[in-house]
Amino acid sequence: MSELPEGISLPSVGSPVIRPSASVMLSREAKGGHEILLGHRVSELPSFPDFWSFPGGGVSGVDREVSKDHPDWLMVDEKYRTATFALLREMAEEVGLSPDGKGGIVSIDEDTRERVCADKREWRKSVESGNISIENFHCEMITDRTTPPFAPMGFQNFFFHVPTGLPGVIPTFPPGRSEFDEFKWWKPQELLSAWEGNLLRIPPPIVTLLRDIVERIGDEGDLQAACDSLSADPPNGDHRIEFAPGVEVIPLKTDTLPPSTHTNCYMIGEPGGEVIIVDPAAKSEESLNYLKAKISESISPGSRIVASVFTHRHPDHIGDLTKISEIYQAPIWASEETLGAISADVDVSKLEEGATIELNGPSGVSTWEVIETSGHCPGHICLVGEAGVVSGDNCVVVGTILVPSSDGDMDAYISGLKRIRDLAPPMLFPGHGPASPNPRRLLDRYIRHRSSRHERVLNAVSSGISSLEDIARSAYEDTPDAHPLLSRDQTLSHLRSLVSSGKVEARDNGYYPV
Repeated sequence: MSELPEGISLPSVGSPVIRPSASVMLSREAKGGHEILLGHRVSELPSFPDFWSFPGGGVSGVDREVSKDHPDWLMVDEKYRTATFALLREMAEEVGLSPDGKGGIVSIDEDTRERVCADKREWRKSVESGNISIENFHCEMITDRTTPPFAPMGFQNFFFHVPTGLPGVIPTFPPGRSEFDEFKWWKPQELLSAWEGNLLRIPPPIVTLLRDIVERIGDEGDLQAACDSLSADPPNGDHRIEFAPGVEVIPLKTDTLPPSTHTNCYMIGEPGGEVIIVDPAAKSEESLNYLKAKISESISPGSRIVASVFTHRHPDHIGDLTKISEIYQAPIWASEETLGAISADVDVSKLEEGATIELNGPSGVSTWEVIETSGHCPGHICLVGEAGVVSGDNCVVVGTILVPSSDGDMDAYISGLKRIRDLAPPMLFPGHGPASPNPRRLLDRYIRHRSSRHERVLNAVSSGISSLEDIARSAYEDTPDAHPLLSRDQTLSHLRSLVSSGKVEARDNGYYPV
């Protein structure tokens, strides 16, 4: 059963627009080995709040103009020229650093930085006037990563290494608002170990880059040699997407609701140990081939897939199980309602509220508890672990969630959101799109929105409006662009919950206050 009302089809979403961007990994020499600089992103940011990340940003029109008008300014590979100009400008803006013209890095004066932060064109003027020198600037492009298809816009991010020598440099915050509230130097292995211990958050592209760097340091001897090795043949293309330790996502292209184009299939468990595959939704040849490739890539020696787990029965979360069984063999674990919608020639086990899944790994046992959140769909479950909550279709960062009038329950849905919020998970791993590193903020927004709509529907009935169409029109008066059939169906979901709770009476083809 689909979550869309019968007769409604929504236009498909095209491939995301990909913009180029640049990030800088500044390094310094230190006792016991090189260190790299990351900043802690402030909690209020819409993208990756509370993550530790490299300074950087999108390539701007100013960067493209400089690259076109001054091809002689930098002796770098033509493929990375424009991104390198973006890198230099972002260094000046975000950390207050710039080349010294002699092969080193220095702080820029406050007046110049303030002008550059106020207007990107001022960076070009400062270079043209000689106030900022970029002569003898040395950097290495060590990898490029394209963001997963989680949103209508993505980035091809070029990562550059810029050595600053001994004793290094001192980053500073820009005037006014900053993306960062703290800077810190880290040894790569210590940073990776802190992430693996769930002590901090790092964006997935940096996690895989750190793995590459730590491995190359082991092979080459130090960070500079490791970066030299990476820059000789920069890794690119598809990479593992690890939202958290033991939580890898495999985005599978599905016939789902816009703006989403993919369903998140999760591989839960420590590499080299027991893992479960959550919501393997692959049906098309493209998605099946991608699922097969990612499982082959991620399942290391000693790993064992113990089960396929499904959060709920909607068709954009359940793949072609016959063809998936040709990729890997495992029993199916799901709620009774979900198992009733599955036809598969494998062993099945029912998951209920309070059940636990224990996964043995090289460093110990990870435990995931099953909780039921049946508002979006009967039998919908979530998995609660130390890293966060695999939350299925309770909420998404990009887009919205429908509560189908056919089998959803609005009161149960809102209660489920409150229950997840009260668990205070460090992260949410939703069924579509990016992870949420600030679950309380996201869930509070959903709860406020749905509770407000619930109240608007009740107020419409209390004011004497009785027909479904007129109640929907009144309840969605603040959202004139809402799809009329979807707003009608969501209003019906609210009404059915209000009837069930005894606040509204359904009679004579209408709805009336009790």
